[in-house]
Amino acid sequence: MERSFSPDRTLSQALSFSSYAQRMVAARPEYRATWEAAPEKRLDWDSAVTQPIAAALAAGDTDGLAATLRQVRQHVMLHTMARDLLGIANLDEVCGNMGRLATDALIAAATLHQAQLAETRGWPHGEASGEIQPFIIVGMGKLGGGELNVSSDVDLVFLYPEDGETDGSRALSNHEFFVRLGQRVIAALDEVTADGFVFRVDMRLRPYGNAAPLAVSFDALEHYLTAQGRMWERYAWLKAQQLTGSHHDELHQLIAPFVYRKYLDFDAYEGLRDVREQIRTQGKTRGYAHNIKLGSGGIRDIEFIAQALQIVRGGRLPALQLRGTRAALRALGERDLLTDSAVEELLTAYDFLRRVEHRLQYRDDLATQTLPEDEASRTALAHSMAFASPETFQKALDTHRQCVVHHFETLLGYGNEGLSSSTLAVQAHPASSGTGFSWDTQEAPDILRQTLAHHFTDPEAIANRILRMRESKRYTALPERSRQRFDVLTQQLIEITPATASKATGLKTANAADTLFLRLFTLLETISRRSAYLALLSEHPQALPRLARLFAASSWAADYLNRHPILLDELLAPQTLLAEPDWMVWRDELTQILNAHAGDTERQMDELRHFQHAQTFRLLAQDLTGQLTVERLADHLTALADLILEMTLTHCWRTLMSEDAPPPRFAIIGYGKLGSKEMSYGSDLDLVFLYEVGDDGDEAVARYARLAQRMNTWLTSTTAAGNLYSTDLRLRPDGSSGLLVSRWDAFVRYQREKAWTFEHQALTRARFIAGDNELGAAFMRERAALLQQPRDIEVLRRDVITMRERMLEEHPHSAALFDVKRDRGGMVDIEFIVQFFVLAHAHQFPTLTRNTGNVALLTSAATLGIITPAEADAAIQAYRLYRRQQHTAQLQDADSAAIDPALVANERSSVHALWGRLLMPKPS
Repeated sequence: MERSFSPDRTLSQALSFSSYAQRMVAARPEYRATWEAAPEKRLDWDSAVTQPIAAALAAGDTDGLAATLRQVRQHVMLHTMARDLLGIANLDEVCGNMGRLATDALIAAATLHQAQLAETRGWPHGEASGEIQPFIIVGMGKLGGGELNVSSDVDLVFLYPEDGETDGSRALSNHEFFVRLGQRVIAALDEVTADGFVFRVDMRLRPYGNAAPLAVSFDALEHYLTAQGRMWERYAWLKAQQLTGSHHDELHQLIAPFVYRKYLDFDAYEGLRDVREQIRTQGKTRGYAHNIKLGSGGIRDIEFIAQALQIVRGGRLPALQLRGTRAALRALGERDLLTDSAVEELLTAYDFLRRVEHRLQYRDDLATQTLPEDEASRTALAHSMAFASPETFQKALDTHRQCVVHHFETLLGYGNEGLSSSTLAVQAHPASSGTGFSWDTQEAPDILRQTLAHHFTDPEAIANRILRMRESKRYTALPERSRQRFDVLTQQLIEITPATASKATGLKTANAADTLFLRLFTLLETISRRSAYLALLSEHPQALPRLARLFAASSWAADYLNRHPILLDELLAPQTLLAEPDWMVWRDELTQILNAHAGDTERQMDELRHFQHAQTFRLLAQDLTGQLTVERLADHLTALADLILEMTLTHCWRTLMSEDAPPPRFAIIGYGKLGSKEMSYGSDLDLVFLYEVGDDGDEAVARYARLAQRMNTWLTSTTAAGNLYSTDLRLRPDGSSGLLVSRWDAFVRYQREKAWTFEHQALTRARFIAGDNELGAAFMRERAALLQQPRDIEVLRRDVITMRERMLEEHPHSAALFDVKRDRGGMVDIEFIVQFFVLAHAHQFPTLTRNTGNVALLTSAATLGIITPAEADAAIQAYRLYRRQQHTAQLQDADSAAIDPALVANERSSVHALWGRLLMPKPS
């Protein structure tokens, strides 16, 4: 969006601001026309840049090209400056013009000089491939990010894919060829002639910096990044953009793993903090207070905010792998990693500071970001920014910089003066000082025991656990920084555990604090070898109390996080963690993630698991805070399984077929808890796979069998990211002895002619999940027709009772406690009652075939007069109570929900009575 023209700023006033512009117009009268035409429209790039450069290239004269590039730069600079100072051009136009000019100039210089060098030395060929090797220029910094200043250096790295040598009579190694070419390209842009320069060139970001050759091969770059690459270089390479040559994918695959780790990388914060402290230290000696780039609250701080969050999370969220600062800030806001207000404030500050920066550089065409000190220059700068006075300008500037400081220090967790890395974790947590002591003294074990005695029932057991860990090979092998973090976090656990345990409803034992501490310490041991997780808890002290409350509420939650510690990141954003699920948004997010890793099956399987674990954890957190009823939780867990199945089908099919292949005539049918939308944590998926054959006959059968097998592998395999779901495929026709996939017409025939009563019982809870919609609709119609078949009521009763007795035999329960799921009068009895009256009466009342869940069907049965309203209410109350009891048991990691039968005597009695009246009626 362009800035509106300001009538208060005239062309002559704009010209008077820039000494550089005055010199250009005085030296080249024709430039006055360029200046005066600027407000009318954007620069005509073709006539101003493309055509002059093309003519110089056609002439083949390097001196002529150098002169042309400098004259073109002057033209672009004057036109852009005039529109900017008049308030017409926005930041996109200004940076866009400069970045495009730099790219065009580099391409032109590389093209001409490579051709001329090859005339005398031959073309460089790869030793392995034999192919001609391209000269690859990588734009770094603001050039790479599409944010180039008007008088900026261009940060470059020169690369070539393979070593080898040229094919000329006076051959050179590829290395020497590209070093010489690089020298010529630098001179073409950087050398000051009578026409000035094009861009100053900075090559210090190449591997090994100024001490290294100008150009390196891909192998040399990869070796450097792997063996020598430092944290600050990850920030530098984040903005890297290839400007010339080929092999784009190969170079991206080389750089991306260095910049973006596969998992969350909270160590990046400490690296950023170190870089920032170096800049602040330099600032004290070099006077950065008035530097709007490097000074506190300056442009670099905004870039650091975006880059830090990108590096931490970009490996998991490819949508964050962006070069531009503003685009990155917007993407971070879209994913709730920055608040909307923070994004808006940072974007506004960035625009303001960059416009100030450009005006500082317009003055004399110098790469400066330092505010002037003399009154005349300060006044001129204020007026160029449309402020009435230097004081009002300074006030606005200070406001923006203070805002940036606030967001920067919030991200890195320190105050205005900053905290050192070694003290950050302790000082960031207000409770740490109460138990802090040095581990490096002989008295440390005794002090530890004394401290624990004030808080825990069995301090000796806890002390021994801590000391065993500190003496273990696992601990002693840790890097020193990780050991420091581990020790500080252990002290923080000692401090927060007793208070948290005393308020927890999930810990009702006398040694609640001991239990909670051991749950948390077990996690600390689990993550000790992953410095990023220790860094996460250290860098975000608010996460530890949240973690303690979660572990206090549920031992299952503790076990889940021990198995999936990557989920610790979810604790950092409670607004996201506790937000009502938006399944359309989650679907789009998962689609983007999987599409970003197309062709990488292992990565896609891992990403499915990461996604499922993260959403399950969010639901768990909402469950434990009381936001979700058991029924609502089941709805969400079922919707999550549906989404995973849909995506698994889509991407497994793509691995089997070409991109342009039509979608499969294949349907996933869900049974059991999945089918009835009553899933809980860890529920299996009861599945049946259906397909329909087209003209390809036997070939389709084999293809769909492979598809089903691949889907089952994707769903059930244990990968580095853990497990996804267990599946149960035994409800397919002929059970475990049947084919993994069922042809539609064969499935229909089986259900009509061979299916057992228990298979039709299962059908009452079945529904179409994903796949071909026509086939899914056909299944739902056939299901309704099957359930509506008239049945012999006595045969139906006998079959249902027989199946129930078989289940009791398979799961005997002789204990004095009552199993709310399997025992007589429990959940299974209620489910069988519902299945019975659906099969018995659906031919008369078709609405009973709707798969609306047991509670809704019990209500319908009462409305239809099959059971009384009192019977329905009693069964519903019992079913809901049993589900809550089962859910509570699962949260405490119990194998089953076994309770004192006296607690549910009335509910059991009601269920027994309804079972007896419907399934074992007395002769009339």
